[in-house]
Amino acid sequence: MSLQVSIGQYSSAGRKALNQDWYGACLPAEPQLSNKGIALAVADGISSSTVSQIASETAVKSFLSDYYCTSDAWSVPHAALQVLKASHNWLYAQNRNGPFAADPDKGYVCTFSALILKQRHAHLLHVGDSRIYLLRNQQLEQLTRDHRIWRGTSSYLSQALGAAAVLEPDSHSLPVLPGDVFLLATDGLFEALSQPQLMALLEPQQLKPEQTDLTVLAQQLAAAALAAGSKDNITLQLVRINTLPADSRLPACFDQQLPVPPVLQPGDTLDGLQIVRPLQQNSRSHVYLVQDSATTKLLVLKAPSIDLAEQPDYLERLLREEWIAKRVNSAYVLRPASINRPRTALYTLFEYIDGQTLHQWQLDHPKATLEQIRSLTEQIGKGLQALHRSEILHQDLRPQNVMVTAQGNAIIIDFGAARLAGLQPDDDVAGEIPGTALYCAPEYFLGVPGSERADLYSLAVLTYQLLSGRFPYGPEVARCRSLKAQKRLQYQSVLSADSELPAWLDQTLAKALQPDPSQRYQALSEFLYDLRHPNAKFQAPQSLIELHPLWFWQSCCLLQCLIILWLLAN
Repeated sequence: MSLQVSIGQYSSAGRKALNQDWYGACLPAEPQLSNKGIALAVADGISSSTVSQIASETAVKSFLSDYYCTSDAWSVPHAALQVLKASHNWLYAQNRNGPFAADPDKGYVCTFSALILKQRHAHLLHVGDSRIYLLRNQQLEQLTRDHRIWRGTSSYLSQALGAAAVLEPDSHSLPVLPGDVFLLATDGLFEALSQPQLMALLEPQQLKPEQTDLTVLAQQLAAAALAAGSKDNITLQLVRINTLPADSRLPACFDQQLPVPPVLQPGDTLDGLQIVRPLQQNSRSHVYLVQDSATTKLLVLKAPSIDLAEQPDYLERLLREEWIAKRVNSAYVLRPASINRPRTALYTLFEYIDGQTLHQWQLDHPKATLEQIRSLTEQIGKGLQALHRSEILHQDLRPQNVMVTAQGNAIIIDFGAARLAGLQPDDDVAGEIPGTALYCAPEYFLGVPGSERADLYSLAVLTYQLLSGRFPYGPEVARCRSLKAQKRLQYQSVLSADSELPAWLDQTLAKALQPDPSQRYQALSEFLYDLRHPNAKFQAPQSLIELHPLWFWQSCCLLQCLIILWLLAN
């Protein structure tokens, strides 16, 4: 048996002209049904804002999509919390950096409640004053508490998505039983209908569940609230537990951290994955080529080293790599892999790329043509653009983190230093120096958070190094920890005495490699275009006769006349 539910949903603007509520549900197929469960969410925009309906829609849609991208090794509460914080930080940034900075109550703010059903447990995540109820054994229980502070007869929200820098949502879990009915609703429903009234309307569902259409019941509840005088938007979701999995054990990652696997040898098996050979082993991680026993596909398994098993920050970063990979769909970015089995250890899985690192490719092609290097740079640039569209900075672009296939296709790998904008605001990462110093953008050494132009700088360094075997500033960049020191940096031309590279290409690289990010290209597409097309701004200055030929010859004639007149006068 598996987890099976029935769902009914309904939303109405009620007596208002605009519906600022939003709701959604996701019922995935296997293996996600077992690995991640069923998710429902409802959000309610605040009435003081004219844009909070955008916040509600964004919160629900991003939560339902991003939750299923998180690592299967994360527990449900942890995965849901990470996703919710990412949505909150994004909404808060829009308010802080936009026209609503002085008054966030008019900005992108909403309440939020989510229910995730996995195996035989329900997990709740809640912010604001929307509610989640449980109907069990003819009893209706409110499972959430309203984040609202009362001052006499008036009140205000004490917490909401996008409202303040710090978010502290309520989160708890409980076992479920067949026949349980959960109700998620915004305040337009329960402010008009008391809990006994709700119970009276829901009682037929408890007594004769097989005869109740939950969608019709949701519409009836909304109509009852409207008839009772509701003045707000009305949104509700009903979910009934029909069957549960026979296995009553908690998922391995529910109440404890999955163990770090031991060092594996060829022939060993982990979760149906047979170790073919180690690909890379160092003090931080162990990377193996494995074969899935069910599909015979070759995959790449990355596990943390045993020495780092007690470092939660590192483990968090490693698991986040899989989440990041699932958010991006590009032929130039490493793809994640999954198995239709529960994991018993902490690791990540990715597709296997049959190729070599760009570092090894460069060693094998010491005299690569300009066209080969352009092609690789363009492909890597497209991979970065795909990451940036998902608000992800790679932050560690270097030859060892790019794979090149036998067909010459470049694929970005390794997201250990990557930054997800919504999950890690600028204030949290200021001062961090990710990546490798020789490829790292200069602003990182000033304690400034990186931007897309930082990844652009790293790509330009990579291109420069492929063309010349050198670095544009040598090792000096990492030593420059002030603006004054960085202004003294001298760009070393990629051209040499025997170079056949066009001069305008050197100017293109020089612009992309400016220490000041504001002086670089403002978009990756501009840099990639200029790698193939001479930029008119970089052309050598023309002579006066080339710039103004008519004026030049007229001046020459006038000067000649003056000289003749002077000679005649003398």
